[in-house]
Amino acid sequence: MNDQKLENLLNLALDATDAEREKSLNMNFGYDRQNRIWELIVRYHGDLSGVGERTKEIILLSGGYAIITAEESEIDWISSQPEVEYIEKPKRLFFSAAQGRSASCINPLQTGAFDLRGQGVLVAVIDSGVDYFHPDFRNEDGTTRIVSLWDQTIQRPKRNDAMETDITSKGENISEEGTEDTGKIKEGTGEEIRGVEYTKEQINEALAAGSREAGYRIVPSRDLSGHGTEVLGIAAGNGQASGGQYRGVASKSDILVVKIGTAGSEFAGTVELMLALDYVIRKAMELGKPVAINLSFGNVYGSHVPYTRGILGLNRS
Repeated sequence: MNDQKLENLLNLALDATDAEREKSLNMNFGYDRQNRIWELIVRYHGDLSGVGERTKEIILLSGGYAIITAEESEIDWISSQPEVEYIEKPKRLFFSAAQGRSASCINPLQTGAFDLRGQGVLVAVIDSGVDYFHPDFRNEDGTTRIVSLWDQTIQRPKRNDAMETDITSKGENISEEGTEDTGKIKEGTGEEIRGVEYTKEQINEALAAGSREAGYRIVPSRDLSGHGTEVLGIAAGNGQASGGQYRGVASKSDILVVKIGTAGSEFAGTVELMLALDYVIRKAMELGKPVAINLSFGNVYGSHVPYTRGILGLNRS
């Protein structure tokens, strides 16, 4: 059979024996061997009511497509109908969690003499935060790989407030006087003025607290959307949650996280972005390590070339 209204793979599948189809995931997909019935994707125009008389089922879709279930012996007849323009068989879908590493040529660099897994490098993610409890961001002994986590969205408490609310009392950037600086010029870096920065030691204390609930009393930063956690997993996850199967690119790197935003708002702006980038660069210099930064935020307020001095400042960093 070589019907030009049929896709090549469907022609091949129809010419193959049942035994040959069984050896291929694609050729056999969409075929009910016991009843010799196919599920078909059909491009058509006009009215398919005549075709329906010799098929098991027709599901009409928008855009001139239909899903037709029919016996194998009827496919030639269906193809001969003037309303039918093209027929193809279904294809198997699958998750591409592991194939991306191979397609990106990562695997050869992490075997043999190279073994490039991010040792001695910082991976920084400026995003929605991180689930710091996730096994992929922890060492074999259970301690964290995160060297620092700055959550811009956590309200900085006064000292007397911190005594009453312990969920933020562990942040190391609370002023000794318990009052906020009301001067026009703020002295200090971004993390000393906005939000709360949590250290590696504080995160380890939270991990050792016995439960998430107890841990969040020490380090209350959460990734509510999960986006930052997913991005960090791709960039630097060590695969512990999957027995090493799904590792990120820099699985042996140290990690730096900035949860970008403002207290009481779900949106971040370019000010928060510049503060975050400045923080990451300074941290990398302090630690004496090269840093790779992932930034998933953006906007469509103008050209994609640097159009403000603020964005130019990011590029210069």
